[in-house]
Amino acid sequence: MVKYNFDKPPGDDSAGDISVECQRQLLPLVREIVEAAVAAGWNREDVLLGFVELAWDLYEGRRDDL
Repeated sequence: MVKYNFDKPPGDDSAGDISVECQRQLLPLVREIVEAAVAAGWNREDVLLGFVELAWDLYEGRRDDL
């Protein structure tokens, strides 16, 4: 099981810190998924693009909730 350690978010002026922390915690998981997909014969760029599209869809869906 993957464990994440997200403490309280940084202050309003620390958007860069949020990005850095998300990357630090999520990058190993994303790399593992991409490596497994590539080992199974998937195209690396297609898998990465899939992550981008998923993240964008999640972002767009959240904007609709506001």
